[in-house]
Amino acid sequence: MMSAIISRFAVPVALVATLAIAAGCTQLSDQDRALLNQVKTTSDQAAASAAAAKTSADQAADRAQQAADAAKAAEASAASAAADAKSADEKAARMFQRSLRK
Repeated sequence: MMSAIISRFAVPVALVATLAIAAGCTQLSDQDRALLNQVKTTSDQAAASAAAAKTSADQAADRAQQAADAAKAAEASAASAAADAKSADEKAARMFQRSLRK
């Protein structure tokens, strides 16, 4: 008889205890909340740092492209100056040869 009473109450008590434990698991302690907030803050800071790094990288890429364009323009200008110098040298050589013939 005693075992029937125990088994009759044991199942509901076990069920209530299980539900109480499960309900307790859904509640966060203050330490857990603080840790989650700290992790979120750190994650937000990392995302902001990544965005800033991407912006800096984009700006550096733009400056590198501008430098490459300037280098190409300087190369074209140098080639033009070299061609002008060669033309002037040839003209001076012709003038010198004419002056020797006179």
